[in-house]
Amino acid sequence: MSFFVVTYAYSPDVAARDAVRPTHREWLASLGDALVLSGPTDAEGAFLVFEAETAADVEATLDADPFFVDGRIVAGRTVAGWTPVLGRAKDRL
Repeated sequence: MSFFVVTYAYSPDVAARDAVRPTHREWLASLGDALVLSGPTDAEGAFLVFEAETAADVEATLDADPFFVDGRIVAGRTVAGWTPVLGRAKDRL
């Protein structure tokens, strides 16, 4: 298994984001151990870390995210492989 960092860039449609957020968070909670961390940024987006076999697996998972399915909230999305090397949380991953 590998780690993958996901970034979301949100559209300016805050009303849509607020309306879908509870469903989005329920969906995130349902992902179990695949989701390592997630949370919004102060740059109108979000940062998520997944553990999965491939980036394609992460993309397929993200395609079911209510924020993505809605079509008004996620303006951009990236998935990149990530190798934790240093830092205080490294040994907890």
